[in-house]
This record gives sequence, structure tokens and C-alpha cells, in this order.
Amino acid sequence: MHRTLADDLARLPELLQSARDFAAGELTGLAARPVARPGGDPGRAPLPVEGAGADAALTRFAQRWAPGFSGSAGPRYLGFVTGGATPASITGDWLTSAYDQNLSGAAGSSAAALERETLAWLRELFGLGAEHSGAFVTGATVSNTVGLAIAREWLGERLGVDVSRAGAAALGPVDVLSGSPHSSVPKALSVLGIGRDRLRRVPLLPGNREAVDVAALDAALAGLDGRPAIVVANAGTVNTVDFDDLRAIAALKERYDFWLHVDAAFGAFAALSPAHAHLVAGLDLADSICVDLHKWLNVPYDAAVQFTRRQDLQVAVFHNASPYLGLPGGEPDFLHLTPENSRRLRALPAWFSLVAYGRDGHREIVERDVALARGLGEGIAALPALRLLAPVRLNVVCFTLAEEPTRERVDAVGGAVAASGEAFLTPTVYDGVPALRAAFSNWRTTEADTRRVLDALAAASAAL
Repeated sequence: MHRTLADDLARLPELLQSARDFAAGELTGLAARPVARPGGDPGRAPLPVEGAGADAALTRFAQRWAPGFSGSAGPRYLGFVTGGATPASITGDWLTSAYDQNLSGAAGSSAAALERETLAWLRELFGLGAEHSGAFVTGATVSNTVGLAIAREWLGERLGVDVSRAGAAALGPVDVLSGSPHSSVPKALSVLGIGRDRLRRVPLLPGNREAVDVAALDAALAGLDGRPAIVVANAGTVNTVDFDDLRAIAALKERYDFWLHVDAAFGAFAALSPAHAHLVAGLDLADSICVDLHKWLNVPYDAAVQFTRRQDLQVAVFHNASPYLGLPGGEPDFLHLTPENSRRLRALPAWFSLVAYGRDGHREIVERDVALARGLGEGIAALPALRLLAPVRLNVVCFTLAEEPTRERVDAVGGAVAASGEAFLTPTVYDGVPALRAAFSNWRTTEADTRRVLDALAAASAAL
């Protein structure tokens, strides 16, 4: 084993060149390879006893595993909300591994300062004031969890309970109100000991909207008889990219005592476009905010940020009390702000991408994706076998079969599209109707890709 490591170290430049050539071939061929690879598992091999070296590992990977990987970084992978890594962000990500910095603390490295600079840039990008501090996390689920953990501590402050010491049970029942919460919100409530059942769905605006009815929220808050609560607002819902009226919700704080958490996982990027920035007006008024970066910033997995106005409460929740780590000071180390102690320098790919393409380059990606989504929506509306379930508000197209939209028939369309290798879509249910959704957030996607997706949908739906 030690001989193999020594040999690999001696040949490191050649090994990295081999990996670079292989990766470049995979990336340049993204547009031509199948977008999805159903049934690509080659079976499990036994654990190697003797090391074969990095060259052999690359060869074995290329033969056994690479053919089964999806084209999720490519232009026609429209499932979930999936970005594709920009060239600059890939460069940053490779250097992240090469430098292997541990962001647990700032001692002995400028890496933490680079992350703080990146957070300041992102704060400015999304129109947030200096009152908001932030930290990098893995994705929207952890970002929502961190924001709601701070909200839980705020509830304790309001009720005279030190939750970080006494536990969530000391709060008693907690009221969490939301219109169309993402599934990561009840998951976070479960993790935090608040409980999934404490999430109360507030009525939505009429007309097949996913935005909360602010008047109904007003009434729900009034019914709490002064008990402090948590309100989870949504800036970009999963099915139809609907936006809560953040300013109107924040104005309710003049009469009611609640923590305002905004899930803006990909909707926050509307702030980059002058035509759509009004959708996130009032985002700065939130007490905590979730934003995912491996979606519309197009950096590699995994990368998200969370922002909050109450870093003091965040430290109360997440500080790590150990002599060798030190106590949190005026500018706390990141290990005192999130569930992780040790973690990689997630900010570097984002830093590279922001330097390389700037605000204008990322605005162009957002605006192009929005235009492509609308184009696909118009094409779907023109197909006799399909129908739109909601207007295309931003970058997601939600649609179903024009006749007999059963789960089986809708899944058959999605499965046929995936099997064709032309595109990948994810299923959903909207207003009780089984559906498919196409989400545009990849910097590579073009009008030609949209035409190919539409052709695949036309063929799959006509074949039923």
C-alpha cells in the first residue's frame, strides 16, 4: 500500500493530466450522451485487497461506472432544480480538493476570509443588507434546518427558555405556519425536535396559486393569542415558482410576534433580473433565509448558504465548547455557525464563478433560462396530448396529460422521455393532479435543447 502511494505521488502530474483529459472528454460530450441512464448499475465488486494504483482506478471507473452516470450536468436534465457546473466553478472545485482546507476555523489560513468575502458578494447579489450574516452549508435542506434552529432559539428567548441547554421540549407546542412549504421544512422540524405535525398549512390565494393568502395568515396569527410563532414564507415554490408577498408578510410583524424564515432556494436568483426582482421584494426583511447555490449559481454539488439577522442566536445553537477549538468571538469561526465542524472550502467554486462571470453573467443565465422555460411552456400548450397546469412564472414548467392524467400514464410519459436519453423530468402532484415538471437552471441549455425536449415529449405522449 505504501509503495503504491509513493508511486502515485511521484507520478502525480501525469495522474492529474489523465484525470483532466478524461473529465474534459466527459464534459465536452455532455450534449451528446444520454441524459438519463435507467438501470445502469453494473453490480457490486469485492473490496480490493492490494492497491492497483490511481491509473488503474481511473481505468476501472471509466469501464464500470462512468457509462451508467446520468448527464445531470448537461443542458436537458430538467429534473428537480439542477444546475450545471460552470468552467470557472469546476476550476475552483478542483482547487478546493487540491488545497484541502478545513473550514472549521480561521487559524493559519486565509480560506475563512475568502469564504466571508464570497458571502458578502452573495449578500449583495440577493439585495440583502449588512445586518445579515451567513455561512455555507450543503444544500437547501440544511440551510432550512439551520434557519429554523435559529428560529427555535428565538422562540426560547421570547418565552424565557434557553433551548440550546434545556431542549426543544421546554418550549412546549410550537406553531409553524406556511402556505406551500418545501418537503425539507417538515424534515427540519423533525430533526429539531419541533415535530412534523406542528407545521400548519395556511390557505393559499385562489386561482390555483401556491402563494399564501396573507389575510388568512393574518387570521391564523391572530388566533395564537399572542404566542410567538414561526412563519415559513416561500420565494419560489417547487411546482409553479410562486412567490409569497414577503413585504406584506413582514408587515404583519407590527402586530404579531413571529420569526420570518424565507425559503428562497432558487427563487432568490430572481433578484438578478430587473424584470423579476419584484418577486423577491422584501427578502431583506426576513430573519433567516435559505439559498441554494448548486441550483442557479451553477456551482458543483454541494453548496448552499444561509443568512440570518441573529448570529448571536445562531452561535448559541451551534457553538462547539471545546478548549482546543476556542470560544466564539466577535467574528465566530464557521464551526460555531452550522452543524458541521470539519468541512471543505465550499466557497471557492462560487468565488471563482462570481469573479469569472460577475453579476451580469449570472443575470444572463437566469434570464435565458426563464425565456427557455416559457418557450417550452408555449410548446407544451400547443401539443394536443398535453396541457399546462399553471402559468410559467419563472423557470419551471408544470404540465400533465390532456386526458386521463393518472399516475401510471403520466409516469409512462416521463419514463419514455428518460429512456429515450433526450431529457429527464421529475414527477409531481399539483392541485391533486399527477404531473411532470421541467426546471431550467443549467447554464448550458439552449433553444435547440428545448426543441429536443419538446420533440421527446410529443413522441412519448402521442404513443400512449
